[in-house]
Amino acid sequence: MKNILCSKYKIRTRCFLISLSLAIASSNHLAASGIECTEGDTVSINDGPYIYFDYDILKVRWIENNNLVEEDLTASGFEDIKEKFNLLYNFHDLQNTFLISPAFRQNYRNIDSIALISDVHGQYDIYINLLKKNGIIGEDLCWKFGKGHLVVLGDVFDRGDKVTEIFWHLFGLEKQALKSGGRVHFLLGNHEAMILGCATSYIHDKYKKVEKITGKYYCDLYSGNSVLGRWLRSKPVIASINDIVFVHAGLSADIIKQKLKIAKINRLFCEKIIAKDYSLIEKNQDLLLLSDENGPLWYRGYFFDRSFNENRIDSVLDFYEKKHVVVGHTVTKEIVSVFNKKIIGCDAGIMYRNPGEMLIVKKGVFHRGLSNGERIKL
Repeated sequence: MKNILCSKYKIRTRCFLISLSLAIASSNHLAASGIECTEGDTVSINDGPYIYFDYDILKVRWIENNNLVEEDLTASGFEDIKEKFNLLYNFHDLQNTFLISPAFRQNYRNIDSIALISDVHGQYDIYINLLKKNGIIGEDLCWKFGKGHLVVLGDVFDRGDKVTEIFWHLFGLEKQALKSGGRVHFLLGNHEAMILGCATSYIHDKYKKVEKITGKYYCDLYSGNSVLGRWLRSKPVIASINDIVFVHAGLSADIIKQKLKIAKINRLFCEKIIAKDYSLIEKNQDLLLLSDENGPLWYRGYFFDRSFNENRIDSVLDFYEKKHVVVGHTVTKEIVSVFNKKIIGCDAGIMYRNPGEMLIVKKGVFHRGLSNGERIKL
């Protein structure tokens, strides 16, 4: 059985690992299902909740002091779970996740205030501090950004040890923002694509122990039957707000040569790429392009290609009829502007436990939002 799973894993991840080939061996760390923590394990593991449907019954599992707890989840019982994990949503929000259809167009106009955070990689404390200091949430962790739009530019998964906490906070914040007339836009990054495709080389050691305790591959905790897994599968890769295109890594000239508009890219990722077998992808040139090093989840040409010039970014912006493209993925010391803000890079090294920064756009003016709440005009 394990050999079958490993073979399936290798096929599904090839398209996401062109520049990260070491991930092909990532399943080797998992022992047979059901193995408990070894006697030498001294760190107490707490994680969850993972909420999922088992046939037509909603269930919840979590780990408390290295022990797995599993139980059915009902509307009345959810209140205890909500309080235990400080969740910001209601029971019906869990069920509704399985009813909402993905939105591919992702075009928003006349938005006064935009905030963006990128590549938080399981660093919950840094993520929360940045949101608090920049006026997105209050001390109670609830939404206080009014009708503003918060963009999360992918890569919550991997490297850090509080991935679950960030996802559930965003899941609840999304609901709160809508009630206030605002929005949370979660865009998929390459690490979301990797985990949903069962490439787990970069998970924190904590989650390797979670696999042992639960007897589940990490990616299976985010299966299509789980609330967070279904939620993530509904998310887009690209969104546009006002005159800005937001995408995790970047939009290469190869993308516009194929005349791939935002709605089509989001549809192809949702229906043909995310969590799909590579054998289905390799037969289609558009899918191969979107999945490789020049695709929107992996591209680094804005910062690493010395031949990249302003004419090339102009051609991209003209095709999408926008003035700016905002990306993460490529780490810089701070939020940076290239070609007079035509390109803005926002991965400020949170994965290395740097204080991080947020991009704040107020009435079309760009600022670096620092970890102490100070804003510096870009």
